[in-house]
Amino acid sequence: MSGVLVAIIIALIVVLIVAYALRTARRRKHLQDRFGPEYARTVEARDSRLAAERDLSRREARHAKLDIKPLPAEVRERYAQDWSRVQQRFVDSPEHSVEEADRLVTALMRERGYPTEGYEQQVRDLSVEHGRTLEHYRAAHEVNVRRGRGEATTEELRGALVHYRALFGDLLQDESTHAR
Repeated sequence: MSGVLVAIIIALIVVLIVAYALRTARRRKHLQDRFGPEYARTVEARDSRLAAERDLSRREARHAKLDIKPLPAEVRERYAQDWSRVQQRFVDSPEHSVEEADRLVTALMRERGYPTEGYEQQVRDLSVEHGRTLEHYRAAHEVNVRRGRGEATTEELRGALVHYRALFGDLLQDESTHAR
């Protein structure tokens, strides 16, 4: 009888280990799909994969509480026109255009319902739905900071505008067009 009891306990332990492993694998796959390149970046930046996945899960939970909304067609069109004006001004005033692109991206984020209390939090909030264009935002922001110190070249400013455009286009899309 005790041999049967030991076998049952061992079988239960194996079942629990397998169930945990499957649950962990499903959760990891979900996070990788949801965050895209941001998943790998976060894992690399943290002490462990588990810590990174906890961080990403917290981002997801915070994002779920936000009131992110699609834009009406007329608002999307207004933003698209504003972006066209920013791009057109680049030839005459590249520094001003990059500064304006940053403001326009922030305004669009706010209009969609994203908090805009600071760059790091913006990145964390955007990572949930826009992880695939987030590196563009980081690159543009870095150049914009350097622009503020008078250290960015015209070519870097052009690159920043292209990077801002990638996130801007992603934010401008209707929420229903994003794959979840």
